[in-house]
Amino acid sequence: MGRERTLFGQEFTEEAPLAVAEAARVERQGGRVSRRLVLAGLAGLSGTVALPFVSRDPFAGAARAAGGERIIRAHGISTFGDLKYPADFPHLDYVNPAAPKGGEISTWALGTFDSLHPYIIKGNAASSATIFFESLMEGTADEPDALYGLLAESIEYPENRQWCIFTLREEARFSDGSPVTAEDVVFTYETLRDKGIPSLKVIFADFEKVEALDRRRVKYTFREGASTRELPMTAAGLPVFSKAWWSTRDFSRSTLEAPLGTSPWVLEAMEPGRRIVYRRNPDYWGRDLPLNRGRHNFDRIRFEYYGDSAPAFEGFKGGSYTFRNENFSKLWAEAYDFPAVRKGWVKREEIPDGNVAPAQGFYFNLRRRKFADPRVREAIGLMFNFEWSNRTLFYGLYKRIDSFWENSPLEAKGLPSPEELALLEPVREHVPPEVFTEPAWSPPRSSERQLDRRLLRKASRLMEAAGWKIVGGVRTNAAGERLEVEFLNVSQAFERIINPFIENLGRLGVKARLRLADLPQFLERQRKHDFDIITTTYSNSLTPGLELRQRWSSEAADIPSRNIAGVKNKGVDALVEAVIAARSREEMTVAVHALDRTLRAMKPWVPQWFKDRHTVAYLDIYDHPDPLPPYDPGFFDLWWVSPAKVARLKAEGAL
Repeated sequence: MGRERTLFGQEFTEEAPLAVAEAARVERQGGRVSRRLVLAGLAGLSGTVALPFVSRDPFAGAARAAGGERIIRAHGISTFGDLKYPADFPHLDYVNPAAPKGGEISTWALGTFDSLHPYIIKGNAASSATIFFESLMEGTADEPDALYGLLAESIEYPENRQWCIFTLREEARFSDGSPVTAEDVVFTYETLRDKGIPSLKVIFADFEKVEALDRRRVKYTFREGASTRELPMTAAGLPVFSKAWWSTRDFSRSTLEAPLGTSPWVLEAMEPGRRIVYRRNPDYWGRDLPLNRGRHNFDRIRFEYYGDSAPAFEGFKGGSYTFRNENFSKLWAEAYDFPAVRKGWVKREEIPDGNVAPAQGFYFNLRRRKFADPRVREAIGLMFNFEWSNRTLFYGLYKRIDSFWENSPLEAKGLPSPEELALLEPVREHVPPEVFTEPAWSPPRSSERQLDRRLLRKASRLMEAAGWKIVGGVRTNAAGERLEVEFLNVSQAFERIINPFIENLGRLGVKARLRLADLPQFLERQRKHDFDIITTTYSNSLTPGLELRQRWSSEAADIPSRNIAGVKNKGVDALVEAVIAARSREEMTVAVHALDRTLRAMKPWVPQWFKDRHTVAYLDIYDHPDPLPPYDPGFFDLWWVSPAKVARLKAEGAL
């Protein structure tokens, strides 16, 4: 599971994001396109090939082609050329290479599932259904954007990254023992392009050709004139399917048949809607790779499904599962006083999170005419009182989020720099004018009363200016249409957060309501853009790139994609491309600052909250490396069962 975030996902906070995790899983299903969240495969890295160590110098180990073109051959690749690990390193710095194997870790999942096919829209795939697949290369949890050979032992590419060639490992095998070939890689690309998640077409727009050069070598050629900085990494991060296995099956159909993959995990058992169990494959081809040492330590990973969060917590208290990433502030503050905690059988732990804070918020559906005016969106947002919510509902555990790259150097601050203005001036007509004259937008601080009258007055002025007058106690426009909004949500527990927001909106004259949906309905309405306001999140990267097209581009606005809000703006499109085209981290940071401040000024969301640590509780039979890596605590990947702790709990009657 490694770098992949799952339904117990640590990046989400409070109740609604348990459903939001499913929405983000749809993002991950889009072909593993985001480096931090999606490009990374599910198993180890490679350090076995005696290839040049690329460190700081992206052209280390380069050769000269006949035409004088510089060719780089290496065991890994990063966006800007920085690799931490040399080709001959024995294991990742943050693992315990002597970690014992065995035992089980289990957690909970929300809702149900009816498919094991995570790369199409049809069906509701099981938690971590991508676990069966690996990619050509994989990222680490202590570097922001590096990839190392996994199924591929090496990568070769020219200085301009116009093409790349991967050489597959001779020993790479699917779980049925069949070899992984270049034809499988070509088949995977063509299948995802033609039959996969629709938004993949946005990602593959710059792919010109994929061809098998021989049994073990596959070449990707990219479109002339494209921004090629990260295209080899995008290719490296795609999952690899078996062409032979799929030749007798319809890729476009949902299925509960476990697909054939190459990863350390195979399906052991499942009861659709109740549980799914993944088993470590003892014949896994890559178990002895240096970068797999100390990883994949559990024999089984089990997900127990619940219809709601309350019975899920009771299940944990009763021992139905062993690991819980606690995203409910009320529970964390008040509920961990049951006997197993008092006896020391269940342990609570807070683990620092070095990732960019997820951009979690109430997102507007900009496809709906009533939200077209940003003054309306701002006025609605002013009625959400975070300070009151944090004190009254969240026990002060959270901080307000205001940036799409919160808690990182990529967050825009103050007025735009001269370098940002150079990017913003060409799109001035398409972006809000305040981008040029005001500091990067942040939501105002509310009073500690549920309704801040000062902000109510400001919101009323904004509504009036936007043409929404009070008629019969309800905001009404010149056409006689009343301003009514619906919050689509999947968790009953989240009502305590939304209902005060709805009450405040009522004081503004906005008729708001909460619609509770089950998970399949929630996902279907999201895919069809059938909502007013929805809670979702974007787990952004320290090195953002092509995934931004899925999230913010005009092309992705009207298809099932992670552009949930439906942002369709030529200025945003240009800034997204500027991020993708950046040739250095400094250039990228400037472009992200410009994009961040533009999106914030457009107000497509009402920003919610974040915390910079993972709050976890678990049966105290597990150990983990100390310290854990900054970008992924690897709960199911790096941790292990401690025989000594198991013996203690058995002696005390806990097991």
